[in-house]
Amino acid sequence: MSSSDGIGRLRAIERQFDRDRISVADLKSLEDIRTRYLSRKAGLLTLELQNLGKLPKDQRADFGRVANEVKLKIEASLDTLQATIAEREKQTALGREALDVTLPGNRRRVGHRHPLTIIRNEIEDIFVSMGYTVEDGPEVESTYYNFDALNFPAGHPARDPRDTFYVSEHMILRTHTSPVQVRTMEKIQPPVRIICPGRVFRRDAFDPTHSPMFHQVECLVVDEGITFADLKGTLERFHKRFFGEKTKTRLRPSFFPFVEPGAEVDVSCVFCDGSGCRVCKGTGWIEVMGAGMVHPNLYQFVNYDADKYTGFAFGGGIDRYTALKYNINDLQLFFQNDIRFLGQFA
Repeated sequence: MSSSDGIGRLRAIERQFDRDRISVADLKSLEDIRTRYLSRKAGLLTLELQNLGKLPKDQRADFGRVANEVKLKIEASLDTLQATIAEREKQTALGREALDVTLPGNRRRVGHRHPLTIIRNEIEDIFVSMGYTVEDGPEVESTYYNFDALNFPAGHPARDPRDTFYVSEHMILRTHTSPVQVRTMEKIQPPVRIICPGRVFRRDAFDPTHSPMFHQVECLVVDEGITFADLKGTLERFHKRFFGEKTKTRLRPSFFPFVEPGAEVDVSCVFCDGSGCRVCKGTGWIEVMGAGMVHPNLYQFVNYDADKYTGFAFGGGIDRYTALKYNINDLQLFFQNDIRFLGQFA
């Protein structure tokens, strides 16, 4: 398979969509066509993106660029169709129903995407354009995938019921999205380039900086010749695209069971451009995620040759990235359904 074949199929999907959208007459048929092309599990575009890992490395960027272009075009066209259909139905209703123009106005609130959804989609788009695929997994997870296969020893504090929600002796609410990485490696051989966004759960108090349920996105790359320099370059590219080209990234040594060596990842403060302020406590840096080279022990769980393959992984909180992007100082706002807060995000 080559990128030209894949791009040809993407263009065919684009042309088929142009034909199908002509038949959209109401909101039901609009939702049907949206599901057909953009469903996260069985959409025509989603299924095509699953072939990204089969392409030679030097052809994935072109494929990802065209895929992102087709996705944006379809989304924009569907949004336009939705607005047109809604306006047509409104005019039909006005023509059918009696209207007393002397009544006081009744302003309708316009709904918006949740800020967490906006940022999750933005992160996904960045990585898809860089040649990654998006993977998902169960939120109720076994301790094998959540801990054992990720090199957590038997007595690790993260296994304690005071930190983790146990459903049964060997089933929990997942504490991170890293189990998706293990499940993906079980299914495919390298090269692997994926991101895993989703909800995770931990026994944290609900306060301005913590929540028992929050959102993470994790990244995994496994291939021949992957180095720490590839990790650092990927982090720098992502943060520049997300926060702006002036953003700097640094790594500090740290420990995580599933990577070796491990690092904490900081970005230059988005509020003071690194000059030092109250938010960054005068340091000019803000911690955003953990990262490192995949620990060789993990490869034995997925039958990878540790002498042949290397990889890197990193993960951070979508809630934290959203707070930094929009200057939000209380994570509780994300879950309170206050229309005054949510209405600020388009």
